[in-house]
Amino acid sequence: MSNVFCVPCLLGVEGLVADELKFNHFEKVQAENGRVYFEGGMKDAARANIIMRCGERVLLRLASFRATTFDELFEGTKAIPWEAYVQTDSAFPVKGYSIGSQLHSVPNCQKIIKKAAVSRLSQAYGINWFEETGVKYQIQFSLMNDLCEIYLDTTGTPLYKRGYRTAAGEAPLRETLAASLVKIARYRGREEMIDPMCGSGTIAIEAAMAAAKIMPGARRAFDAEAWAFYDTAFWQQLKEEAIAGESYEKLPITASDISAECVQLTMDNAKRAGVADLMTIRRADALGVHYTGRKGV
Repeated sequence: MSNVFCVPCLLGVEGLVADELKFNHFEKVQAENGRVYFEGGMKDAARANIIMRCGERVLLRLASFRATTFDELFEGTKAIPWEAYVQTDSAFPVKGYSIGSQLHSVPNCQKIIKKAAVSRLSQAYGINWFEETGVKYQIQFSLMNDLCEIYLDTTGTPLYKRGYRTAAGEAPLRETLAASLVKIARYRGREEMIDPMCGSGTIAIEAAMAAAKIMPGARRAFDAEAWAFYDTAFWQQLKEEAIAGESYEKLPITASDISAECVQLTMDNAKRAGVADLMTIRRADALGVHYTGRKGV
């Protein structure tokens, strides 16, 4: 079964996300402002979650309709076959945003969408109260220029939270943005890379992970792994395949900072990311760093 998936991303990196999806053979990739769409099955959603470096999350689109009144929003949401996804004990919270739309109150939209989903599920299951103590199906909506799209969030914890950065410096850079900078630089691990003011080391770590083919999602959990409406067995298989493709060789990457605290922070983060032994991390004044070619600084 083919579904439409949406990958929200930081403004300006849509092209990078689209290129990443196309390079990895995803179908019908289409970029818009702040998001990229592709089509496929749940296995494709799993693969996207595991391998993507620049996208923020993967959303399964359930419906797309025009909504200029709360009645239209209610009916459009109620028309979704929620019983095909959500079980009687499932948690299904709602969040979203509204831009340039007549329905501009996000809290009110949340209430209407929740009410519509409950109404549909009540009719389907013959019950009026849902404990919501089970598996989470995060409902997400977007209202842009009166076009409403309703999604289920397959990701859970955002993709930029790789897990290796438990602490950050004074001006932390989001991991997905750092990965985007690495892609813009076309770094492949062959040329020398120097980050003379590394802070918490995010750019250098993302560069090392990309060069070593360490997939960001290979060692983390996703909400959709616990969903009951499809066979989730392929998640573990895809993660194992990703880990098997990793390549651990010393890379010409140097991360330095004048702050001893930042150097230690970079070292700790790099260890958690599994790339500390692949790069050089040291204390140095940026004004004293000189590029001399591939052999060193």
